[in-house]
Amino acid sequence: MQLKNNKGTMATKKFKCKVCGYIHEGDAAPEKCPVCQAPASEFEEIVEAGGTEKPAKKGLNTDGNTYTIIYSCIVVVIVAFLLAFVSKVLEPQSMANVRIDKKSQILAALNLRDVEKTEVEKTYDEVVVADEIIDKDGNVVKDGASKDADGFAVEDKNISDSNLPLYVCKVNGETKYVIPVTGKGLWDAIWGYVALNADKNTIYGVYFTHKGETAGLGSIITEYDKFQKQFEGKKLMNDDKSAVAISVVKKGKVVNGLSDDSRCDAITGATLTSDGVNNMLHDCISRYMTFLNTNE
Repeated sequence: MQLKNNKGTMATKKFKCKVCGYIHEGDAAPEKCPVCQAPASEFEEIVEAGGTEKPAKKGLNTDGNTYTIIYSCIVVVIVAFLLAFVSKVLEPQSMANVRIDKKSQILAALNLRDVEKTEVEKTYDEVVVADEIIDKDGNVVKDGASKDADGFAVEDKNISDSNLPLYVCKVNGETKYVIPVTGKGLWDAIWGYVALNADKNTIYGVYFTHKGETAGLGSIITEYDKFQKQFEGKKLMNDDKSAVAISVVKKGKVVNGLSDDSRCDAITGATLTSDGVNNMLHDCISRYMTFLNTNE
C-alpha cells in the first residue's frame, strides 16, 4: 500500500519515489524518502491527466535530422583535417621513397640490381655523373651537375623534344648513358630505362616495369632473366644509325631489315604488352637520335 503525506490542500505537486513508490505532495520532492530513505534525485513528478506537462528539455534534439546533419558535418571536418595533417607529416618520407625508387630503377638499368635500399642514394651519387636535360638536336639545356634536379626532376608527362632527360654515368670507369622510356601496355602505363655503352649504340642494360599488366604474362617485362637480360649487347640503331632498330617481336617471326643484333623475343601470350614495349622503345629513343649520332 502506498503512503501519502498529509500537508493539507495547499500542496500543488505530487512526487513519486522511483524506489519504493511512496508519493509525496508538496512544492518539491523531499530530501529523503521517509519510507526507503532514497535521495531527492530518485523522485519524479507525477503529471495527472489534464495537468500541465513537464517542460521540454532545452538543447538539441538528438533524434532529429538537424542533429544528424550537424554531427556528420563535424565528423567529416575532423577526419579531413586529420588526413590532411597526416599527409603533410608523411610527405617528406613519401617523396624520399619515390626518389629512392626512381634511383634504384636507373641503377637496375646499369645492372646494379642488388643495392640495399639504404645504399641506393649513395651508389647513385657515385655512379651518376650528371642528370642532364637535352633537346632533340642534342643540345644540353641543363647540365644536371646538381643532382636530384634538372633531368632527374623531369616527370614523364613533361618529357618533350625540348625537355629530354639524360643520365651520364660511370660504371667501372666506363661511360654509360641512360635514357628513360615511357609507353602504354595492355592495361595501363609501362616505363623503364635503357642504358647504353659509350658508343651510344650498344645496349648495356635495361629496366622495365608496369602499373597493371597481367600477372604471369605482361608482368614478365619486370623480370631480368626472362625478359630484360636478352637486351644486353644488342644494337640500338640500324647500320647507318638513321633509325631505331631494337625491336621486340614474336619468336620466329621474320621482319625484313631486322638483324639478330637488334632483335629481342616477345613474351609468349602477352603480345599487346610486348608490342607496347616495342613501341615505347621506338617512340622514346627516336627523340634522342641526334645525340646518339654525335661523337663525344
